[in-house]
Amino acid sequence: MPYSATHLETPPAREALDHSRGPVLLEFGTPWCGHCARAQPLLEAALAAHPGVLHLNVEDGPGRRLGRSFGVKLWPTLVFLRDGAEVARLVRPHDRAAIEEALAQMDAQSSSSAGSPGNNTSV
Repeated sequence: MPYSATHLETPPAREALDHSRGPVLLEFGTPWCGHCARAQPLLEAALAAHPGVLHLNVEDGPGRRLGRSFGVKLWPTLVFLRDGAEVARLVRPHDRAAIEEALAQMDAQSSSSAGSPGNNTSV
């Protein structure tokens, strides 16, 4: 699943993310956040070259447990996961290069786990 501008109606459970397989990009933000809106074209462009990354756009805010469990304090916060483990994090990214560097860190994790069973992306 490539880039998604739409926030999920129901975010995944933290436990499901902790046990996910493959690359996952969690984007925490809100539809009305200006910083989030400015990051969207950067995310879309960077993710175009990474169709295997599952992009989950999670609406965050008071009472939203998933964001708290990841220690989100500012929007947007991008959490890059590989097989349930955080490999990179960006807060309010200002350029595509920073996002691409974090995606490359996920790819590097992938090559170190290549050949292991269950490398399919699923949550």
